[in-house]
Amino acid sequence: MPFLAAVAAPVSGSSALIASLVFGAIFGVLLHRGGVAHYNTIVNQFRFRDFTVLKIMMTAILVGGLGVLALHSAGLANYHIKAANMLGVTLGAAIFGVGMVVYGYCPGTAITAAASGSLHALVGLAGLLVGGTLYAFSFPWIAQHVLPVGALGKVRLPDVTGVPALVWFATLLVIAAVVFFLIERAERRTRAAVATVDSESR
Repeated sequence: MPFLAAVAAPVSGSSALIASLVFGAIFGVLLHRGGVAHYNTIVNQFRFRDFTVLKIMMTAILVGGLGVLALHSAGLANYHIKAANMLGVTLGAAIFGVGMVVYGYCPGTAITAAASGSLHALVGLAGLLVGGTLYAFSFPWIAQHVLPVGALGKVRLPDVTGVPALVWFATLLVIAAVVFFLIERAERRTRAAVATVDSESR
């Protein structure tokens, strides 16, 4: 089928650069419109006062994961699995989490905020560049002493557990539905409490 052939055709060269620019710009606009390019939104997620970030991330994981699963099942995409180096992932996640709380942005939202005119996001981008440079120079040591610890190779949860990928995604969907329900109920109670306080103050 011509359409499927066009979808499966690899994108390279100048076409890849143009596609990266277009989709990157769309992604930035969606982040901005979703409200996650604001410092308070991300910080308040860690303070359990605003769950916008969690809702957007879980929605993106579900839609993207199911989309990749469908494309792979149809033979239109291949998995590009990263090595599961557990110590490296754990340390990286810890550093990333602390940086995100202090900075108030992740790399994607930082670029979006800087493009929107945020000066502190722009300053933080300099820190990202410095950190990336330090990581590049220290990578030989990391590759020798950190990455081999707990290295499981290029594996996925279905490979490790023997549970099919579709079951994992179905489980994730159920978890997401429960989380969304609990968040919505909590936010509804908060709105009701605020409305009660406002009415009593009048």
